[in-house]
Amino acid sequence: MIRSGAGVIPLTMSCDARAIANLLLREAQAQQITLTNLKLQKLLFLCHAFYLVQTGKALVKGNFVAWQYGPVHREAYDAFKRFAAKPITEEADKLDPVTGMRKSIPAPDDRTILEVVQKIVQFYGPKSAGELVELTHAKGGPWDFVVQQAKSNANLGMTIADDVIVKRFRFLWFGSKPNLKDQDLNEDQPLVA
Repeated sequence: MIRSGAGVIPLTMSCDARAIANLLLREAQAQQITLTNLKLQKLLFLCHAFYLVQTGKALVKGNFVAWQYGPVHREAYDAFKRFAAKPITEEADKLDPVTGMRKSIPAPDDRTILEVVQKIVQFYGPKSAGELVELTHAKGGPWDFVVQQAKSNANLGMTIADDVIVKRFRFLWFGSKPNLKDQDLNEDQPLVA
């Protein structure tokens, strides 16, 4: 059973990545899907990318970085690394620097965010961690672009910048390719779920 957090905050800027990770855990639990840290990282990246493309705004604060098995948000990774490759059974919390006590992370209540999280878990949640790694390693995608660029240009920390995500994710189809034979094609419409 996943321990749920308390409180809701109105969305005025990018969210704490751990708050979105907690939403992913809740939605996955509702859909009876188990998440490990590796799988959670890929779903978090997909949420951020879809939201960024859809709204033009960053979903989470901070950056994703290119690690061996795909994009990782370090703060969210650190919150769940104690689970290693085992299923995550508790939500992330945070340390209150004044009191030194742990407290829950308020969840955003923005409808668009909740819909993105729900769609990502519904579509990508049933996939294995390996399938999600392969998906986020797609040739020409954000992770691949950063890794390829790092071979000839310095990129401290292997940061996957939001502008790279928008340029490299927007027209990249993740999942089964659509049958375009009988469809009206629109180059300005992204092929994303």
